[in-house]
Amino acid sequence: MLTKSEIFGYEPAEKFHKPVAYFSMEFAINQALKIYSGGLGFLAGSHMQSAYQLRQNLVGIGMLWKYGYYDQVRALDGTMKADYVQKHYSFLTDTKIVFPVIVHDSTVYVKVFLLKPDVFNSAPIFLLSTDIEQNDALSRTITHNLYDANESTRIAQSIVLGSGGAKLLDILQLKTDIYHMNEGHALPLCFYLYSKYKDMDEVRSRIVFTTHTPEEAGNESHDFKLLSQMSFFNGLKDDEVKGLVTLENDRLNYTLTALQFAKIANGVSEMHGEVSRKMWSGYDNICEITHVTNSQNKQYWKDDITEAALKANDDNSLIARKKELKNELFKIVADQTGKIFSENVLTLVWARRFAGYKRADLLMRDMKRFEALVSDKKMPVQIIWAGKPYPLDLGAINTFNRIYKDTLEMPNVAVLTGYELSLSAALKRGSDVWLNNPRLFREASGTSGMTAAMNGSVNFSIPDGWIPEFAIHGHNAFLIEPADRKLSESEQDDLEADRIFEVLNDEILPIYYNKPKTWIQIVKNAMTEIVPEFCSDEMAAEYYEKLFTYEAEKVQTVQ
Repeated sequence: MLTKSEIFGYEPAEKFHKPVAYFSMEFAINQALKIYSGGLGFLAGSHMQSAYQLRQNLVGIGMLWKYGYYDQVRALDGTMKADYVQKHYSFLTDTKIVFPVIVHDSTVYVKVFLLKPDVFNSAPIFLLSTDIEQNDALSRTITHNLYDANESTRIAQSIVLGSGGAKLLDILQLKTDIYHMNEGHALPLCFYLYSKYKDMDEVRSRIVFTTHTPEEAGNESHDFKLLSQMSFFNGLKDDEVKGLVTLENDRLNYTLTALQFAKIANGVSEMHGEVSRKMWSGYDNICEITHVTNSQNKQYWKDDITEAALKANDDNSLIARKKELKNELFKIVADQTGKIFSENVLTLVWARRFAGYKRADLLMRDMKRFEALVSDKKMPVQIIWAGKPYPLDLGAINTFNRIYKDTLEMPNVAVLTGYELSLSAALKRGSDVWLNNPRLFREASGTSGMTAAMNGSVNFSIPDGWIPEFAIHGHNAFLIEPADRKLSESEQDDLEADRIFEVLNDEILPIYYNKPKTWIQIVKNAMTEIVPEFCSDEMAAEYYEKLFTYEAEKVQTVQ
């Protein structure tokens, strides 16, 4: 059996001695470990990196996805294609631990791998796999694809992560005071712990929950009968479970249930905390919802030369380094698209998960204005899109493909594939402007702009998620004024698209080309002001201070 010293490889700091297990369906730790899809994984990865740097007594519990999320490549006509390629990781440690969990009243065996801290400078992470010879063909598929489209498989994934992860900690005899659920995917751990302690207050004292979804309909829920049939409740009788949770139309909502089991929960920005409290205020027996704003790990994301130039207040070196980084990005653009970009042209990037509410194509809503923008010779602009849609989100995939086809003949507009950690870093370092234009209140946090700011890219954003906590228009960022929410969505899109063009044409481009000293000062303001507030070292410490050591008052159980 693994000892604690073998797991950690370091002695936890006294300040962070309380033992915590961090459950997440995805972790973005390194480009080589493809077990993540997007922002949730990026957040979890930065948290693990900062936990290591702070020497926190924290372990990650995740899943070893055989095919990852998917590999984003191109079809013969250049449009998007999802490939599934088996992944092999020689840097993971085989713990030799194999143990059973119950899924759909059947035994499924779980094999455990360990990502040791010294591999990628992260807290230790245990990764669970069912793709082993002890299982039948169907059981092996549970850990094949992150966010599998089949409902029963998705439920089975939660059982393996939640119940399986909690059982592993018991097998290891690894003392765990706090079980932290990063989103609701690991919810079965709540029922595992209740089966163990048979005391709701005892369970609540151990569970902390982070919610990332700012709308009730977007939170995962399933039919109670199906969950019971799938063994979601760890052997508890249906009537006993119904005495612990709130059902709506015989469906169990993961987020609502997590809020009833947790001693405290958090939204992932100040705005999201407010939205979450309002969203769940009509329900009984839920815990307090505070907020800890998502952050990103500076040590992982920063460019050392850029940081040195900033510290030296050397504008010339900062400008020169930005041009070097732009050229590194433009090599990727040329390789993928055959288009040659210039280091002297303002480069705007929209890069994040393709989803309808993120409005990837808002800039193209008025094609005449868009074509005028990208054909302007006096104040030219280069635009890059990148991002992975969910592989079965046909609407998002169609948006990706339409942008690609409509800009194919434009020499200064590119659509890239393969949006993972490495490409994300290249885009943030090589961009001048980082565009973010979701529908207001739909982005819980949206951390990509943080790492862009760390690398000298100026945020241009709707004031959503973390942005209101940071952005000062014309000082360290540029803001898109939101339209009145009473307008129809189409009218909001029209108005906010107009405002994007207004700020671009009247402020961003003129400053960049005509007032270079003002521009570099905005860049420096953003870089200087981002780190003290939005580096994940501070976030990881805040989780300990506000959540892990929080003592909650007793909450009455649902009757």
